[in-house]
Amino acid sequence: MRVDIYTDGAARGNPGRGGYGSVLCYQSPSGKTHMLELSRGYQCTTNNRMELMGVIAAIEALKQPCELVVHSDSQYVVRAFTERWIDAWQAKGWKTASKQPVKNVDLWKRLLAVMNQHEVRFVWVKGHAGHPLNERCDSLATQAADGDELLVDTGFRAEM
Repeated sequence: MRVDIYTDGAARGNPGRGGYGSVLCYQSPSGKTHMLELSRGYQCTTNNRMELMGVIAAIEALKQPCELVVHSDSQYVVRAFTERWIDAWQAKGWKTASKQPVKNVDLWKRLLAVMNQHEVRFVWVKGHAGHPLNERCDSLATQAADGDELLVDTGFRAEM
């Protein structure tokens, strides 16, 4: 089954309150189109962490292996795969080209683990350019960041 995933992350300050929004779109065997929306807010995090969490949460919601097309306006997320940064980071022991530790390594590892059972392709979409599902994800992410039930991003705290 093919699932199109749209994601966005937001942070009010960087770091600051943050959230992600994801929309999963798929067709059932009967041909009916289904959509699932996900979002969550965090007390103190970064935009890049929320961009990653949007993808992770969407993939974690799946119950079977799928062909996934992840649409994101985050160059950070998309280029990590399309330009194979992730492979270089792993080969260098999670270090960047300048030999610095890769930021958000906890989330990169979590993303790789959840991607393992799926066939995944990443596609960059221009943010705030009127794409309805990207705009919906932005709205979900900002609403989550502005919400009252915010979680603690324990991985962010560990990097501080």
